[in-house]
Amino acid sequence: MMTSENHITGVVIDCALKIHRRLGPGLLESAYEHTLAYELNMAGLKFERQVPIPIVYESVKLEMGYRADMIVENRVILEIKSVEQVLPVHAKQLLTYLRLADVHVGLLINFNVELIKFGIRRIVNKLE
Repeated sequence: MMTSENHITGVVIDCALKIHRRLGPGLLESAYEHTLAYELNMAGLKFERQVPIPIVYESVKLEMGYRADMIVENRVILEIKSVEQVLPVHAKQLLTYLRLADVHVGLLINFNVELIKFGIRRIVNKLE
C-alpha cells in the first residue's frame, strides 16, 4: 500500500509534537533526530537517517557530503533543526534537497521553539 505524503507528514508532525511535549526545546538536533527515529519506528513508518544527497551536474554524479537528516517512506524529507531562528537559507536548503532527490514534500522542523506548531514548515517541490 502506497502511503501519501499527507499521511506521512501528519504522522511526523504528531511524533514531533509528542517529542516536544516530553523533551521541550533546547536539546541538540541529534537528540531530536534519535527520538524522532524512535517514534517513527513505533508508528510503523520506514525511514533512513543521514541520507547522502549527491549533486548530478551535466550527467556527472558528485558526492559532495550533503545529507538529508531523514527520508521517510522514500517520499518525505525531514530537515531537523534546534536553532534560535530558522533562516531563509534553511528552507532553500531543504527545497534543493527535494529537487536533487526528486522528492515532492519536505518538513523543516525546528524543535527550539516554545510551541512546536511554530517550528514546523512544509516545503513543496512540484507537487502533483
